[in-house]
Amino acid sequence: MTGAIGKPAGGGTALPGRLRRVLAQNPSPMTGPGTWTDIVGSGEVAVIDPGPALESHLQAVLAALEPRERVAAILVTHAHLDHSGLAPALARATGAPLMAFGGAQDSRSPAMRRLVAAGLHSGGEGLDLAFAPDRKLADGEVIRGPDWALRAVHTPGHLGSHLCFAWEEVLFSGDHVMGWAPSLVSPPDGDMGAYMASLERLARAEWQLMLPAHGDPVEDPAARLADLTAHRRGREAQVAEALAAGPSTLDEVTARVYRDLSPALLPAARRNALAHLIDLAEQNLALADPFPGPDALWSRP
Repeated sequence: MTGAIGKPAGGGTALPGRLRRVLAQNPSPMTGPGTWTDIVGSGEVAVIDPGPALESHLQAVLAALEPRERVAAILVTHAHLDHSGLAPALARATGAPLMAFGGAQDSRSPAMRRLVAAGLHSGGEGLDLAFAPDRKLADGEVIRGPDWALRAVHTPGHLGSHLCFAWEEVLFSGDHVMGWAPSLVSPPDGDMGAYMASLERLARAEWQLMLPAHGDPVEDPAARLADLTAHRRGREAQVAEALAAGPSTLDEVTARVYRDLSPALLPAARRNALAHLIDLAEQNLALADPFPGPDALWSRP
């Protein structure tokens, strides 16, 4: 599905320029209806999140371009296969450089690096380990075209190298703020403490609209950010309370916190629970034996 947006559906917030959105045909319990690829500007355009490595999606993205229109930059929010998998093919087809903060396992926090050294393994959920940008973007760096300017906003949490892209008061929020579900945070590639800090950072700005890579546009960004923050704080409290019964395994904590959940979502719930437990341990609110990882025995201090 392809759509050209001048105003978000149901809202009155005009976008700062031309935008086309192309929905990849990769629906799943983790991607919702699929991954949105955004084409910003006219004449010389930016493509945000090429999407999964599907030939049909490549052709749909190319078909959304006007005759003689050129892709000047391919921007990737983060190196998960449903966002970056098509990047090499799109770069070959257009000659445009790939730009991102880094690769799939770049920019892990010091806490996550310590846990990797201690033996914590990646959950591996769709990591695109082959992805390497032609140009690494710094936080705050601006990429410009004839009628657009996109500012990179580093928002670690879902991945250490996750970027959002600000287009005036519109934010392409990748997977950090989604329109249909909270984001997966899977250590050591994801970091719950960093995720919460990134939510707080975004909440300090006045966004008019957020365009996630999954789900509908977020027409009240302040409310959505507040809801996500409250949801995560509530989960943190539930995870801490789950330890009240005594020393517990990750599976026991997950079962106490995530009740009546679809079996398809249980693996993600387990990784989110682990992220909360590790964050509690970083705050000295939980103990792990022998170290904070999926096989630890968790308890209160």
